[in-house]
Amino acid sequence: MKKLLVAALCTVAFLGQAQTNTHLLDHYRAYYKQMKVQGDSDGIINGLTHLVVLAPKQAQAYKDTLAMVYMSEGKHVQALNTIGIEPNTSDSDIAVEVKAISLKAINETNRALVHFEELFARTPDPSIAYELAELYLQTGNLENANTYITYGLENVKPAMGKMYYESQQPYQVALKSGFLYLKALATFNENKATNINAAIAILEDAIQQSPNFNLAKLSKNALLNQQQEQKTPKE
Repeated sequence: MKKLLVAALCTVAFLGQAQTNTHLLDHYRAYYKQMKVQGDSDGIINGLTHLVVLAPKQAQAYKDTLAMVYMSEGKHVQALNTIGIEPNTSDSDIAVEVKAISLKAINETNRALVHFEELFARTPDPSIAYELAELYLQTGNLENANTYITYGLENVKPAMGKMYYESQQPYQVALKSGFLYLKALATFNENKATNINAAIAILEDAIQQSPNFNLAKLSKNALLNQQQEQKTPKE
């Protein structure tokens, strides 16, 4: 009789716990939905964190979304802590994108390249090609950089744009101009002694297409100054 009573109490406790978890899950789903409506990023993060704990079967999807929110808020370390940094063939497109962008943001260039390559393999796109070309230039891999620059120039659409943030006021230029800027950098780095004129000509093309391209103008002026220094006889 005592064993039956204990078993009955355990069953009641289990059902009570299940009802509590269901109630909490419903609550945080509604809470998360409302935070999205309000545009409250802290609330969204809080809601998703609870859903990760309360819904193990859906935890990975919630983690991916949570990491994306962290990334969009500039919290790249938190984003990576949520989903990890290692490549995984089972990763969602969101997870791969978060890993790529967040690793780039914290200057883990080589690790970021792995994930950008995976993104490009899944969905070839000029915007991803730009990221790859830029990162390969940073690592000094001109061959791979030129491969993605060529792809970008051949596949970019007129409506595609690229944001730049080096000035106090962020601005957008045509993505094609962005690829021309990278092409100028690659050309110059192939031979810094002989390719200044060629690099300047490419930058002028980029500026002609996007007159507000401040970074290209700065690079052109730097090359012109270097060119002038080379022509000035040393005393």
